[in-house]
Amino acid sequence: MSIQKLLNEVETLKAEYEKFERGNKAAGTRARKSLQNIKALAQELRSEIQAKKSEEAA
Repeated sequence: MSIQKLLNEVETLKAEYEKFERGNKAAGTRARKSLQNIKALAQELRSEIQAKKSEEAA
């Protein structure tokens, strides 16, 4: 996984949230989906970082 995926998802969230703020209710659903994706990507990145740290320590 690359950090670029996470950054792209944050950009998607930003765009959808701005649409939601202007009154587009469907954009709120898409923004929530992006937040869920960000959560999953962040967990994946955390796991990769921990695995690298463990490899270096061993």
